[in-house]
Amino acid sequence: MRIESAEVIVTSPGRNFVTLRITTSDGRTGLGDATLNGRELSVAAYLTEHVVPLLKGRDAARIEDTWQYLYRGAYWRRGPVTMAAIAAVDMALWDIKAKAAGMPLYQLLGGASRTGALAYGHASGRDVPELLDSIRAHIEDGYRAIRVQTGVPGLDSVYGVAASAAGGGERYDYEPARRTALPVEESWDTRAYLRHIPGVFEAVRAEFGPELPLLHDGHHRMTPIQAAKLGKALEPYDLFWLEDATPGEDQAALRLIRQHTTTPLAIGEVFNSAHDYTVLLRERLIDYVRSAVTHTGGVSAMKKLLDMAAHYGVKSGMHGPTDISPVGMAAALHLDLAIHNFGIQEYMRHSPRTLEVFRTSYTFEDGLLHPSDTPGLGVELDDEAAAAHPYEPAYLPVNRLTDGTVHDW
Repeated sequence: MRIESAEVIVTSPGRNFVTLRITTSDGRTGLGDATLNGRELSVAAYLTEHVVPLLKGRDAARIEDTWQYLYRGAYWRRGPVTMAAIAAVDMALWDIKAKAAGMPLYQLLGGASRTGALAYGHASGRDVPELLDSIRAHIEDGYRAIRVQTGVPGLDSVYGVAASAAGGGERYDYEPARRTALPVEESWDTRAYLRHIPGVFEAVRAEFGPELPLLHDGHHRMTPIQAAKLGKALEPYDLFWLEDATPGEDQAALRLIRQHTTTPLAIGEVFNSAHDYTVLLRERLIDYVRSAVTHTGGVSAMKKLLDMAAHYGVKSGMHGPTDISPVGMAAALHLDLAIHNFGIQEYMRHSPRTLEVFRTSYTFEDGLLHPSDTPGLGVELDDEAAAAHPYEPAYLPVNRLTDGTVHDW
């Protein structure tokens, strides 16, 4: 079963997605997600110019060997572009292998360890009443765990809040990758945020009680001592986790935060390798791994990372917003079902336009996701629908502090 061809498909049904489709000599196809939000064309070019020419004629069954060939053979290692490209190849080859076996991928990963994967949704509001309404709507939709984000008094637009005003006042839907030639710039005030957030969680707990798992994303905006202060202030509200409290590349910052708070910590959506986690795992500085299969080298690499995390009592919490395509989401769900140290899965529903391009078989019921028993990943791509949505530039916002300094988003 040799690789006959590989093609890169860029489509934009509401969001920009990069998909690799590998076809074998016996006619089987496999899909891989290579989407890198705001840098999609970089990965598409990397695949087209550097990776696809290396694949033709290779044995499609040799997944680990192909992974190492692409990772080690290029000399330059890691980085989000390289790892997203390798992830796409890896996913596509696992898709093909599972289809050849007539099994869903999770069966090749050791079989199911649970009946489904607990998922959390994104509730948000410009103010507390709007946030409470959003939480109610998510609970009615079946979510049993909720991420809580809210507007901050004095700030017009806040990343992660769907109804924030933006530019001319149009609705600012999360994820806020706006279709513009240049990123939109927003203002940010960390001190105002730190004053506001504890009261938000007090109101949420008062309304919904102590049982509902609540999560919060700091979007890397705090210094270590600010994050420690927030983690301490949120302890009475029993968060499932505080995510991305500080910039992820500063691993030593997690030591200081850990010294001051027992609020569980999650980080890693901007990481792209198991090497980014070695200190965090060894010193038990985090509780959840937040990487995406799409950005961390695929199923093979993510499985190894999560197996390593299991030895330190750290669980999975894989990245899953709508800039992960349905192909990448399906790959995550197969891992969620198979691994022992599953924690929770981020889940934002893709738009109807996206689901016209990517035909999925995974399900969401009673708060749990299941990848389905369809052989392979369980996702197919409609070429005609994909072609109807050409690429458009889209960027996440750039944040500036009130003094004009560029800040983390």
